[in-house]
Amino acid sequence: MPPLLFLPLLLGAFYDLGQAMSQDEKLRLRNQVIEMFDHAYQNYMDHAYPADELMPLTCRGRVRGLEPSRGDVDDALGRFSLTLIDTLDTLVLLNKTTEFEAAVRRVLSDVRLDNDIVVSVFETNIRVLGGLLGGHSMAVMLKEGGQHMQWYQDELLHMAKDLGLRLLPAFNTSSGLPYPRVNLKYGVRGPETRTGTETDTCTACAGTIILEFAALSRFTGDPVFEAHARRALDFLWEKRQRNSNLVGTTINIHSGEWVRRDSGVGAGIDSYYEYLLKAYILLGDDQFLQRFNIHYASIMKYISQPPLLLDVHIHKPLLPARTWMDSLLAFFPGLQVLKGDIRPAIETHEMLYQVTKKHNFLPEAFTTDFRVHWAQHPLRPEFAESTYFLYKATGDPYYLEAGRTILDNLNRFARVPCGFAAMKDVRTGSHEDRMDSFFLAEMFKYLFLLFAEEEDLPFDVEDYVFTTEAHLLPLSLSIAPHSSSSPLNTTSEVELDDSNFDWTCPNTRLLFPDPAFPRHLREPIRSAVDKSCPRPAPHREPGMGRPPLRAQDFMANNPEHLELLRRMGVNLIHLKDGRVQLVQHATQAVSAIAAEDGVRFMQEMMELSSQQQKEQLPPRAIQIVSHPFYGRVVLTAGPAQFGTDLSKSSTGVRGFVTVAEPYSGCSEIANAEYIQGNIALLQRGQCMFAEKARHIQKAGAIGGIVIDDNEGSSSDTAPLFQMAGDGRNTDDVTLPLLFLFHKEGNILLEALKEYREVEVLLSDKARDRAAIFKGKPLPGILIEGSADAQEAEEGCLTEATTSTSAEPINQSQMSTLELDESTSEEVQPTHEEVTEELGDLEAQVLHERDSEQRKEPVGESDPSSQTVDELLADWQEDLEAFRQMEKDEL
Repeated sequence: MPPLLFLPLLLGAFYDLGQAMSQDEKLRLRNQVIEMFDHAYQNYMDHAYPADELMPLTCRGRVRGLEPSRGDVDDALGRFSLTLIDTLDTLVLLNKTTEFEAAVRRVLSDVRLDNDIVVSVFETNIRVLGGLLGGHSMAVMLKEGGQHMQWYQDELLHMAKDLGLRLLPAFNTSSGLPYPRVNLKYGVRGPETRTGTETDTCTACAGTIILEFAALSRFTGDPVFEAHARRALDFLWEKRQRNSNLVGTTINIHSGEWVRRDSGVGAGIDSYYEYLLKAYILLGDDQFLQRFNIHYASIMKYISQPPLLLDVHIHKPLLPARTWMDSLLAFFPGLQVLKGDIRPAIETHEMLYQVTKKHNFLPEAFTTDFRVHWAQHPLRPEFAESTYFLYKATGDPYYLEAGRTILDNLNRFARVPCGFAAMKDVRTGSHEDRMDSFFLAEMFKYLFLLFAEEEDLPFDVEDYVFTTEAHLLPLSLSIAPHSSSSPLNTTSEVELDDSNFDWTCPNTRLLFPDPAFPRHLREPIRSAVDKSCPRPAPHREPGMGRPPLRAQDFMANNPEHLELLRRMGVNLIHLKDGRVQLVQHATQAVSAIAAEDGVRFMQEMMELSSQQQKEQLPPRAIQIVSHPFYGRVVLTAGPAQFGTDLSKSSTGVRGFVTVAEPYSGCSEIANAEYIQGNIALLQRGQCMFAEKARHIQKAGAIGGIVIDDNEGSSSDTAPLFQMAGDGRNTDDVTLPLLFLFHKEGNILLEALKEYREVEVLLSDKARDRAAIFKGKPLPGILIEGSADAQEAEEGCLTEATTSTSAEPINQSQMSTLELDESTSEEVQPTHEEVTEELGDLEAQVLHERDSEQRKEPVGESDPSSQTVDELLADWQEDLEAFRQMEKDEL
């Protein structure tokens, strides 16, 4: 990958953080961590308990069923005081023994596990079962100390076994992979218990069981839990792609076929890899390490492109599956530390740190040029986790400063009177009324450990392994009695003694004889940025003697305007995604006054962007209603700020599509006789959108669809903008005009090529088929009870949303502004440091794929020769990534 790909990230000044932090300062930060924990925990206990989670903006508890549903996110809630259980071992680590003892008594007296409620097997395992086991481990440790918990008689362990037994019915599948959900009271019985109907689960959901289930077996002596967890892991291992040795993101729990074949280290897969390595550390079974090492070699060969970690296709691992990364991959540098592979850990962590400094928090997803892809941040702890492990491995005080940054940003941007609120949008600083239990379970553990001295800790953390929820399981479990007699248990017991642990993890003291080593890995990235992003100081000189160019007048295809920009020190750079980037260097202007005009021009562009964003319209729908689609294909399109307002039309605009000649639509339409009464297809570029609309309207068109001319552009990788006018009065345009990216537009063009006559419905939102065909005979495929109708109902709807907004300009830096390449048609800047992005996009696809279409094609194929069904199938795989993060953990 070209090294310039990540250069836009590291704008801004930096300073050397290599000097040691004083003990007084570490003590201050350690105390600050404790104060912040108290603020979050006490507000939960005061305002939310016994509810599962705190709603910090409204100062009340989140009770499932009483609050509006948030979809799959709510599957973590089971009316079992989730946050309290998830926090038990954090209390002990932070030396809050009295509070821990009181919390355990509350759990034992108040919490019920037999609720008639459907919960996520994955979330309940890592948060509740893990929390109970971590609490039990701490209670036993304190009891053995002789001063606390002397009354404890394994009550938490009994609750853990009760919960484990309630989760076991989910594993009753032919493959051994668990159903993703289970009813705590009734298990898995089918639709009547709202369980057992799912066919798919994520790899992490099925592969993140072994630590908790094995610990439960070792603690209780009942091998059934560990046996089921091992069986699930064995099945996933067998189903790996044998050539790439990678696993997909979603798998069919019955057949073992990969439903989503993209592979990475983030959402949907992340903790599967984590648990392979940690299962080896905890249980001492070499098989887990062997599998992890094989996977890890493939990750470093195909997915790791330092400092980036990019998803690939498991069957074609040299092809990237997406151009963005999700925040859950921030755990991976910490896992690499456990592996002993420090160099890439340092590089990826540095990239994440710079994204954090740029946006205050890690956005849920960000692009390869480090723009916001999904703007939320639910106070995830993975970056703090990796920061702690890297400090542990390197001793570099740089990571203490990174921890300070995390603390400062939490207090400045997330702290509210009743706790800490998740960020709804990292760009605007808006909040969401949620404080997930993992914030208390993980974030404060890792931050406290980062700043703590050895004497501050109530026990030696080296004697424990952290689960993915940061619960503490003792390494002594590796030599605890357990039976291998269960028919499900296919692995042999390995007898270990203390000397075996010397080689489970590398000795970090031998890794860094040169304490400057980590800094040497970071500096090349920064120096490369400094060379490409100078920060000149302007000098006043005589001006140009001509009036400056105003942003509202600018047209990117006007040679005179481009010359004016050059004189102001503003350059145009064409980006691969179809936009152009405006970059101003004050020193390249012909005079200081010209440089000031350039700064003013950039500011005006952003003001214009902000104004246009306030006027944003919701996306529109293009629904293919002709044979063989019959309304099952819905493409969400960008609207125009002029022409017919489809939101005010109850029926929309329906007609057959015809390609305009010329395709650009920038001159009089030559095939007006074919355009008349139909919807014209146009190509983006060469003139303004309003001009295209006027030409097709004159030719008698009833609507228009503009298709992006940037090959490969797609709604799942680029923000969609709304089409602006030309600065003149556009009241004369009375037809609707919609915009499609190239990938979505190609679906329409291929349909036209294959079926010759394609009818579409332009509307404000997708219509159901009954409404589309109202007053007309339904096609046979849609008649109720037909075989085709039943097959049609198997189609799936996927919705993807990307939103971005503005950031203030920093005049002390080089000025950068990204515009759409169609600036000749509209001026809508995007943001990168001083860059602003426009628009929200929702892309929807409704289609069906039979079993033959779902099979992986053999060999390479020419994209230009793909059928409509193949295009839809490929696009569906990409778009499902958006829903997956919400579904798996986000």
